[in-house]
Amino acid sequence: MSPIARPPAGWRERADRAVARGRRFDRFIPAALLDSRVSRVGYWYGCTVGWVWGSIWSTGRIEKRHGLWVFRGLPSWAFPRGGVCVGGCFLTGDDRPSDAVLGHEAVHKRQWQRYGFLMPLLYGLAGRDPLRNRFEIEAGLVEGNYVPRGS
Repeated sequence: MSPIARPPAGWRERADRAVARGRRFDRFIPAALLDSRVSRVGYWYGCTVGWVWGSIWSTGRIEKRHGLWVFRGLPSWAFPRGGVCVGGCFLTGDDRPSDAVLGHEAVHKRQWQRYGFLMPLLYGLAGRDPLRNRFEIEAGLVEGNYVPRGS
């Protein structure tokens, strides 16, 4: 993975606004869809997709760490950036993920449990910029290797 770029000035304020905006948006989601039986079904669907995708493409060790099923050895085209959390599965390349990265991904697992089927949609709406994506911010930008320590 390439060195972590220094974030632009004012990124923390924008990140705080993104998280606040996301929390305001959550108030419009019916309570029956958040941390509910419905969201649990979505989470388990995500786990199934993660298991199938990981089982097909993983050539490395599959292990359980930080409450996640970690599938390693996937080809680089099979996951974005350093890896992706789908339900309770973390899909990544050859490198063994650090405990910090897995802690970040465990937050994404919890987000999947909360939002279920809505998670991919809400994540997509949050945008590709991790400094403005509330889900990445909540999971920890340093731990996810989006900003260097001490930024």
